[in-house]
Amino acid sequence: MSDTTETRTGTLADLKDFAVAGAVPTSEAVATLVEPKRDAQGRSYATGRRKNAIARVWIKPGKGEIKVNGKTVTTYFARPVLRMLITQPFLISDRYNQFDVFCTVNGGGLSGQAGALRHGISRALTYYEPGLRGILKLAGFLTRDSRVVERKKYGKAKARRSYQFSKR
Repeated sequence: MSDTTETRTGTLADLKDFAVAGAVPTSEAVATLVEPKRDAQGRSYATGRRKNAIARVWIKPGKGEIKVNGKTVTTYFARPVLRMLITQPFLISDRYNQFDVFCTVNGGGLSGQAGALRHGISRALTYYEPGLRGILKLAGFLTRDSRVVERKKYGKAKARRSYQFSKR
């Protein structure tokens, strides 16, 4: 019994030395174990979702062009805030202007579509380069934002709003 308690009462430095020795895989080793998912053209595909919007995203190495439903990103998303939202995964992972993005987006409004596109780009980046998963996960880009519009209930004007009360 004393042998097991001695192994459990080590310090973090001992654990780090143990990981360096090869017994516990480090994050770099895990990243090399995961194979990148690419098609015959060298692209990675992912689907992003936000509210009622769905984005199908393909990324490949390039000059940083982003095409949304066949249009340039500045044409499709005219508001700078939405364009900033889309480029966040590239900025966080230091891959800005290194990948071309081709995507089709449908459903929802422009804000939801931009969020879906960000989610899809983040997932596609992790498929192309599995080592980026930790950075994107820490930033919260790989988590699907599950907030959706609440449904209307019967007897109510909207989801929660009641009809105006009339005393007489």
